[in-house]
Amino acid sequence: MKEFTYIIKDNLGIHARPAGMLVKEAEKFKSEITFTTKGKTADAKKIFALMSLAAKQGDEIKVTISGEDEENAQQTIQTFLNNNL
Repeated sequence: MKEFTYIIKDNLGIHARPAGMLVKEAEKFKSEITFTTKGKTADAKKIFALMSLAAKQGDEIKVTISGEDEENAQQTIQTFLNNNL
C-alpha cells in the first residue's frame, strides 16, 4: 500500500473538469485509489464521489493506493495532482 498527502492549490478546489480528468487517470490502473479529506473518503474512479469531498484550495487530501500496480499509480496520480490541482 502507498500513501501520500497533497494540498489542493487550485483556487476552485476539486471541480468537474479536473475531477473528470483524474477519474480517467485513475481508471488506467487496477489498484484501488482513494482520496480522504475532512473525514470523507472517495473512490478516485468515481467522479461524483470525488466531487462530494467538496475539497477546496488549501485542503489536505490523503491519497491511498493499494494493488498490483500501486507504484506506477502513485507516480501518475501524484504527477497529475501537481500539474492540475
